Amino acid sequence: MNQKLKEKIMESLSAVLPITGIVLFISIFLVPLELGTMFMFLTGAIMLVVGMGFFQLGAEMSMTPLGEGIGVQISKTRNLAAILLIGFAMGTIITISEPDLQVLANQVPSIPNMTLILTVAVGVGIFLAMAIIRIVFQINLSTILIVLYLAMIGMSFLVPKEFMAVAFDSGGVTTGPMTVPFIMAMGVGLASVRGDKNAASDSFGLVALSSIGPVLAVMILGCFFNPTQAAYTALDIADVVTTRDLLWEFLASMPPYVKEVFISLIPVAAVFAVFQLFSRRYQHRQIKRILIGFGYTYIGLVLFLCGVNVGFAPVGSFIGKEIGAALWRWLLVPLGMVIGYYIVKAEPAIQVLNHQVEGVTNGAVSARAMNRCLSIGVSVSVGLAMLRVLTGLPIYWIVIPGYLIALVMSRFVPKMFVGIAFDSGGVASGPMTTTFLIPLSIGACETIGGNLMTDAFGVVALVALTPLIAVQMMGIQYQMALRKPGQQTAAQKPAFAADDIYDFEEDDIFDFEEDEEDGDQSTEAGFSDVISDRNAEAGA
Repeated sequence: MNQKLKEKIMESLSAVLPITGIVLFISIFLVPLELGTMFMFLTGAIMLVVGMGFFQLGAEMSMTPLGEGIGVQISKTRNLAAILLIGFAMGTIITISEPDLQVLANQVPSIPNMTLILTVAVGVGIFLAMAIIRIVFQINLSTILIVLYLAMIGMSFLVPKEFMAVAFDSGGVTTGPMTVPFIMAMGVGLASVRGDKNAASDSFGLVALSSIGPVLAVMILGCFFNPTQAAYTALDIADVVTTRDLLWEFLASMPPYVKEVFISLIPVAAVFAVFQLFSRRYQHRQIKRILIGFGYTYIGLVLFLCGVNVGFAPVGSFIGKEIGAALWRWLLVPLGMVIGYYIVKAEPAIQVLNHQVEGVTNGAVSARAMNRCLSIGVSVSVGLAMLRVLTGLPIYWIVIPGYLIALVMSRFVPKMFVGIAFDSGGVASGPMTTTFLIPLSIGACETIGGNLMTDAFGVVALVALTPLIAVQMMGIQYQMALRKPGQQTAAQKPAFAADDIYDFEEDDIFDFEEDEEDGDQSTEAGFSDVISDRNAEAGA
């Protein structure tokens, strides 16, 4: 097996094992599952692990270099109209490709799926263009976030309450496994050619601003559509008796995902083809590598989505219904917190973000520290979401104070942590959240007799909220540590030296030693090496 792929699969295994163990514990002591159902779940877990491994390697080989390349080219363009057009087009195309958005659109009543998808895509496109302008012209991220979030909070009072949770959820589902690798890499590419002390900080924030656009767009749409109940189709657990039944169930369920992911990747592949046609940026070897990366990404997403939707989601819905019908239904809150703590580790885009942060900060913010911080934040989120299911607590009471706290904190933490925190919020709410936690909350809400639109939806919104506070708390702690004598670290140096503005060409980003015989060295790691080398030269 490809050594790099093996490493990625092992990383995925360590991320998925905890949530698998939790479900096994629940099935033994709280909600008994039939053996056929349990084997469906375990098979889905295996597909999820392998799929995550393929996806992460594919994202490094294709999405990351493509995003970096486009970011570098945009930085060379001082034509404001061209920058806005490119940013809008990239945001719209990538969002239409996002599988999570399809899942949400299928569950929202009264609005045609394509209407909702295009509304969200346009919102992302507009705000991604704004985010690019912010980096190019070095506008303070905290100031923009305060203005936009206050506008979003004010707008929320004009939207029907049945539509509020869906509007906030739409901001989370747009930053999934397709969009995050591309947008994060674009931010690094945009900041790489600036060379000033704020370049590393400004490389973050694209995901944060891109998450606000769809919320505002869907809120505006909500003024014209007023759904009163959720058109939710219960997820049935397949009845399997033999291993042949098990195999057939997954094979029969796979074609829709094969088609869905293929359609999702077509726009991204078209962007690569057009970009290469006009820029001639990549050499033959690099093109081949990116195309192989697209292949890995395709295989990974098909396996991941099939495993999660066929094996994980039905079990989540079943567990939610059984716990909601029990006398000890209050256990849903602590169980949700434990599930939330571990489920974020299984999000593919989270791993991309964490390694990106570790590379750009020269290891000052480790992937392990980011994982731990995000796990705590999402644990609180899911606990609050389950509390809402049980009590009917309005989402306003949590979301509005939460965003106000995050915005106030953004004025006191290092600039880099502001961008990382608000990016983390969008990234934390990915496929695992939409396909396991939403069915869990809907299953419990249906059994209890609550309002699906106001009580069950909103899980994604809360998952996207608490990391904003958790990561900024980590930033305050980090800032206090730096004030102590002898605690100076490489993180205090700019990732791009001010006196060493360097124009990253394709050879710099890609042309490094291939340690593996099959040439599957991580592009992301290679890019980080280039940055480190330039910093070392600048400091010499």
